[in-house]
Amino acid sequence: MSAIIDPPVRPEYERPLAAFTEVPVERALPLATRLWAQGWLRKGVILVVLAVLWELAARWQDNDLLLPTFLATARAMVEGLASGELVEKVRISLAVLLQGYVAGVLLAFALTTLAVSTQIGRDLLGTLTSMFNPLPAIALLPLALLWFGLGRGSLVFVLMHSVLWPLALNTYAGFQGVPETLRMAGRNYGLKGLRYVLQILVPAALPAILSGLKIGWAFAWRTLIAAELVFGASSGKGGLGWYIFQNRNELYTDRVFAGLAMVVLIGLAVESLGFATLERLTVRRWGQQR
Repeated sequence: MSAIIDPPVRPEYERPLAAFTEVPVERALPLATRLWAQGWLRKGVILVVLAVLWELAARWQDNDLLLPTFLATARAMVEGLASGELVEKVRISLAVLLQGYVAGVLLAFALTTLAVSTQIGRDLLGTLTSMFNPLPAIALLPLALLWFGLGRGSLVFVLMHSVLWPLALNTYAGFQGVPETLRMAGRNYGLKGLRYVLQILVPAALPAILSGLKIGWAFAWRTLIAAELVFGASSGKGGLGWYIFQNRNELYTDRVFAGLAMVVLIGLAVESLGFATLERLTVRRWGQQR
């Protein structure tokens, strides 16, 4: 029987290493990378590129009646803002939009609260959205004129219709997606009715609600401009829609494009400053959205 040979034991030792100081542990990113990480800068570059393409296309077309240059449109916008005419038209449009939007949001919230509380509410919401959601809001304008006359009431009515149904559908879908664990937690705390909706369902479904708010805003904004064209032609009053319609009749194409550009800029401002800030303070901060 052969003897068992133990493996050799190597001596242990520690070798101190010199501090690594040739390259800093943290390095600042290059300036170009830091600048390109800014969302506002990337969007600004896109807008500048679009403006340059617009200017080149208008110069190639060489017909200010059909397509004014970007510089001519910017000049018309500055003149309209300086004279106060464009500012007043924007104020009128936003005042009407705010009334219709808030009324539509309140009705949508009431309808979805009823839907998550009772069976008849769910049936009511499903039936009404199937009936009225496919119906364009501008198609109700003739009825609004008959019911409310030429005035702000007709505009508010069609705006409420444009906001109510997409927001109600998104909100209800968000409520349906709330995990059962959260629902049980709310019921264990004795929450019922409106308190249950406000403290459990709304925070959990906030991403879907914000999506509905943005969709409702877009529908309301374009519906308002289209409706104001009709109101402007009928009564000589209105906001940005009437401004566009009036200058189109007088063949001031640069002012027409200035009015359209103002519509776009207001939409960008609401999206970038309003909804983006709200998302950053709520759903992104809470980890509900990337």
